[in-house]
Amino acid sequence: MMDRAEKLALLEASLTRAAEALGDVTPHVMNLYYARYPGAAASFEHHGLGKTAALEGEMIENCLYCLMYCLERPTEIEILLENSVPHHHFTLEVPLGWYQGLVDATIDVIAGTVPADATGERQVWEEIRERLGAIFTGCRDLLPEDAVA
Repeated sequence: MMDRAEKLALLEASLTRAAEALGDVTPHVMNLYYARYPGAAASFEHHGLGKTAALEGEMIENCLYCLMYCLERPTEIEILLENSVPHHHFTLEVPLGWYQGLVDATIDVIAGTVPADATGERQVWEEIRERLGAIFTGCRDLLPEDAVA
């Protein structure tokens, strides 16, 4: 079993590799995300107010923050998402599924650069996905039953 320092080192290695292989992950994540959630593109355009790319970049930064710190500061990330998810749902009309989908697409793009034989790194990404998935599951209780799209 890995300790937290090992997990954080593996996470950093993954993030560094992804940056070296892909450069800015934003276009890669957004392409995957829009392929999965085509309706989300219009929402980004609407809320971007003519600066869609800037909004996309900001949202990917937020996703990366959650990914980078969910192992080290899980309570902070839980509080962040428990406040952000309802705001996005009620104020911006962004469904929980779209929100979680952007986080998942970010994980998929970065984890996609991890070599098949890097078992430790793959385990770290699975743990991150599980932890964030559990937080999103908890966020469902904060929203009406029909909120998941």
